[in-house]
Parts: sequence; structure tokens; C-alpha cells
Amino acid sequence: MNAAAHVDPSADARGGLWMAAAAFALWGFMPLYWHLLKAVPSLQVVAHRVVWSALLVALWLWWKQGRGWCVRILAQPRLAAMLALSGLCIGVNWGLYIWAVNAGHVVQGSLGYFINPLLNVVIGTVFLRERLRPLQWVSVAIATAGVLWLTFFYGSFPWIALTLALSFGIYGVIRKLAAVESTVGLGFENAVLLLPALGYLLWAEWSGAGGFFGLGDAPGWGLGVDALLVFGGALTALPLIAFSYAVRRVPLSTVGLMQYTAPTIQFLIGIWVFAEPFSRDRAIGFVIIWVALAVFIADSLRRARAAAR
Repeated sequence: MNAAAHVDPSADARGGLWMAAAAFALWGFMPLYWHLLKAVPSLQVVAHRVVWSALLVALWLWWKQGRGWCVRILAQPRLAAMLALSGLCIGVNWGLYIWAVNAGHVVQGSLGYFINPLLNVVIGTVFLRERLRPLQWVSVAIATAGVLWLTFFYGSFPWIALTLALSFGIYGVIRKLAAVESTVGLGFENAVLLLPALGYLLWAEWSGAGGFFGLGDAPGWGLGVDALLVFGGALTALPLIAFSYAVRRVPLSTVGLMQYTAPTIQFLIGIWVFAEPFSRDRAIGFVIIWVALAVFIADSLRRARAAAR
């Protein structure tokens, strides 16, 4: 009998839910970790994330699957192109978010991940030819009004939030469509980014802009910072593997609802821990977007209950 016949779909779904919960919890508390690396230029932090995550994932794949995992992806040009694009998207997302945290924009960064589920609905309409329900159109319209409010009254266009939402939205859609195991997909994404990241780090050390293990001349570095940079590779890989595992086993709408855990934690950290300014105009913009999310969640729960009946 085929071994697949013994797989319990409900157990697989439960595993996906636990993986999604773990991923969003890790992402929620991530600003506290990146803030510890504020002495390191943001681009170098991203490059270290790529290098150490690539090493960790490659060692794991080599132990589990040997050396042929990358060759199997390269033998499928369409899949390789999709993963190269998803790798670029997540690289942009990493870099911008780390810069935002250490530049005092944690709250706006959290706004990007609040907007992301609504943007996923629009992306699904455009790229997957999904049809929006009336209340989904309403939630998207309200969220758009919230973004416009923040644009005109916040003092500047919320480009950080929208870029984070767009880059992660495209990443999620590609990983849902790419028929590849989560760890293998992450391994290939890291392989695409590895050479540019490694080249940049070597240049930074040679030019004196780096300070990894005392190789460069950057002030404020030490063994503690070096260890945080290395361990950042694991913190990069683990939630992405969990997220990729979840989206292939759990409905995207369910993952979207759970996704609000991360930006809620980030938002509270920005206000209570980093004491970022949160004026009345900013609060109004966030409330408008939260109303859009409430409409979206209510519609999703109503549809889920109807499907269960």
C-alpha cells in the first residue's frame, strides 16, 4: 500500500496551524532582536542573515537529501525562476524591515503587515483570477481610505508599510504556487542571494566598514554582536520554513487571519518598548485600517461557518 495513504489530513492541517502560529510569533518579537544589532549597518545585517541562513539550510539539506536537491530545482527552469523571484522579494522585505526597526519606524512596519492580508486578496484577484466577495471589496476600499488618510495627515506617504506588504504578499503567492518542499525552496532562495551577500560582506570588511570578528574597523562591535549576527541565520530560516510549510497545508484565508498576530505584537513593541510617537492623526489612520480588517475577518469567519454547515 502507498505510504501516502497512511497520512492523516487532519493531522497534517493541525501541524500546519502550529507551524503558522510559531512563525507569526517569532516574526512578532523580531524587532527586539534586530534592535540589539542597531550598531551594525542594516544592509550588513541582511547580508549576514542570508549567509548564515544559507549555510544552516544547506547543511540540513545535504544531511537529509545529499547534494542533488539544487540540481533537481535547476532541472525545472520555471520553478527555479519562481524561487529566484521569491528570494528577491524576501531579500527586499528583510532589508527594509531591519532598516525600519533601527530607524524608529516599527509602528509603520507593523502597518505593512496589517495591510498584507488585504493586499493578498487583491493579488489573488489579479494573479490567481480569484473573485472578490462584496464584503472583501468593502474591506479593501476601507483599507485604501486608511492608507490615503495616513498619506495626507501622517505627514508622508507610508512607503515602508506598502513596500513591506507588497514584497511579502508576492512572496507568499509564489511560495503557494511553487511545487517544492518548504526547506528546499528556502535553500534555493538563499542560494540565489548568497553570492551577492557574501561579496558585499567581504567588500565591507576589506574597506573597513565591517566589524565581524574584528576584521573591519567599525566601532561598537564585539563577540556578542557577532554571535547575534550568526544566530540571526537560524531566526531567518525557521519562521520562513514554518510559514512555507503552513501555506501548503492550511487554507490561505486561515493563514491570513493568523497573520495578524505578528503585526499586533510589533505594533505594541513600537509603542510600549520603543516609545515611538503615535499622534491622533496616526491613530485615526490605523483605526480605519483595523475597521477594514474587522470587516475582512467577519466575512472570512461567516464563510467558514457556512462551509462547515
